[in-house]
Amino acid sequence: MNMRRQLMEATADLPTAAEMSTHPKRESDRPKTAVGAVAALSAAKLRIQELEEHATKGVVPVSKIRPNPWQPRKAFSEAKLRELAESIKEVGLMQPVLVRSVTPPDGEEYFELIAGERRWRAHQILEMVDIKVIIAHATDADMAVMALTENISREDLSDYEISKAMRRAEKEFPDRKRMAEAMGLSRSTLYRYLAFDSLPMFMLEDLERTPGIFGGAAASDTNAVLKKHGKAAEDVARELWKQLVSGSLEQYKFAQLLEGSLIRRDAPQVTSKRDIHKVYAGKAQAGSITKDEVSFTVKLKSAVLSTAQEERIRALIGELFDETPTR
Repeated sequence: MNMRRQLMEATADLPTAAEMSTHPKRESDRPKTAVGAVAALSAAKLRIQELEEHATKGVVPVSKIRPNPWQPRKAFSEAKLRELAESIKEVGLMQPVLVRSVTPPDGEEYFELIAGERRWRAHQILEMVDIKVIIAHATDADMAVMALTENISREDLSDYEISKAMRRAEKEFPDRKRMAEAMGLSRSTLYRYLAFDSLPMFMLEDLERTPGIFGGAAASDTNAVLKKHGKAAEDVARELWKQLVSGSLEQYKFAQLLEGSLIRRDAPQVTSKRDIHKVYAGKAQAGSITKDEVSFTVKLKSAVLSTAQEERIRALIGELFDETPTR
């Protein structure tokens, strides 16, 4: 097996560095065309080939197979599964599924999928009793890495689903740096996936029902705002979240609007004390005298003032403030 040749083939379609710099950044920052992610995926495929070379072939009951515990994908296209089922019905299973054997201390043997969950589900649709398998010895770390790297760049899988699988896989790695390296991710991207854990419970409940409404970047930005403003900020976030769930607010605007709302809420409110005295000429209002913390304002209607009254007012103001400049 020429590993170098296979890796080069797997990365042959990558854009050049110049081409990558012109691509717009994705909201979820998924490393769909990043060298690290493609290399990790290639390594996972090579690991599958390596497992197959030292495995045994056989046939096991469909009912004894379980999904990969680290599989992030929970929903599969029913239409595509039925297409696959029709193909298997016509020509048979061309490629056996890859599994590992598990025998719990207090139970009987069953098999966990390493690769081939769609083929297994198609067999269930056809109500087939048995399925062809390749039984390999895979570690928990193998299972976690292969499940995640295979799915992490796919558009129909949400950041939230990936984050839940990452949490399940985290204990298989000595630290998060090694975990990021195994999946071909930068640590900052890994932390964006893991940011969901710190979101308030009301957000997580909605994400369980509709995982695609909030991406990892939005979750990370929102956590930063909530951490800055404290627990009381959740009330404001709850109101904005209702808008997001209804579709009237886009996720990339959420953290920015939350920050702005919290700043306005926390700004000190200046209460202005204002005293207003109305001036009358007979029974008709001639104007007003207003005093607040900034100014003392006299307003009089020109129509009610005689020339003599106007001159007296001007003279009084001049006398009060001594209009003669001092030297």
